[in-house]
Amino acid sequence: MTSLAVTQGIKLAVKNDDQPATRVKVGDLVVGGETVIVMAGPCTVETDEQLMETAREVKEAGAHILRGGAFKPRTLPYSFQGLGEEGLKLLSRARDETGLPIVTEVMSPEDVELVEAYTDILQIGTRNMQNFPLLKRVGRASKPVLLKRGMSATIYEWLGCAEYILSEGNPDVILCERGIRSFNDVTRNTLDISAVPIIKQVSRLPIIVDPSHGTGIRSLVAPMTKAGVAAGADGALVEVHCDPDHALCDGAQSLRPWEFRALMGELEPLARAVGKRLS
Repeated sequence: MTSLAVTQGIKLAVKNDDQPATRVKVGDLVVGGETVIVMAGPCTVETDEQLMETAREVKEAGAHILRGGAFKPRTLPYSFQGLGEEGLKLLSRARDETGLPIVTEVMSPEDVELVEAYTDILQIGTRNMQNFPLLKRVGRASKPVLLKRGMSATIYEWLGCAEYILSEGNPDVILCERGIRSFNDVTRNTLDISAVPIIKQVSRLPIIVDPSHGTGIRSLVAPMTKAGVAAGADGALVEVHCDPDHALCDGAQSLRPWEFRALMGELEPLARAVGKRLS
């Protein structure tokens, strides 16, 4: 496979000799640098108590960024859709207490200004990877963008969507491999670990993995996180919930706080083994 086969026609997201690899700054953190950046927290912001307890736990365990959904796209309209702006306010409060920057999803161009006022990273979810008006709008935002791979998207299509953001002037794009649909009927998705070294070969953008959505199974999150780091990922997006058995969204794929602490301990020597660090 040549880089031309994957990136033909793509101008800004490709690796080239004229520009160094992109390093996305989030406060004092750098995604794409020497540190493996771990983003952790609940899939959905449910209550003040739930978010704050989880935020304190992931902070203590060594997470760098707090994740949590205020707006949630769901398969059925009857499922919990998130708290909206109230959820953003709770995330902001958690950031004030813990010092962790936050990443949260934005679902429509009309919401970008609101979400950008609260968050540190704008997340584009898998269902919106090819929402081109949204991509163009976040391309004009002043915050970094975390672009998840579409559930059935090729590498070329994924990079093409990153190109939409970059072409609007926002250079700070982080790619997220979150699993693709396949014939596998055991896991929720198939986490494409090979996407990590492919992106490293053909693109200058940093890439992280999402083993929670990539597998949908709690017991698989830790090994697939480690696999992603071993393959060269710049970080991981991990779902953690203080009480996953009663979570309103994706409890089955959310680590308990003690499981997350154990994972962070296992990642430290692995990060060193691939020439990076965890803290």
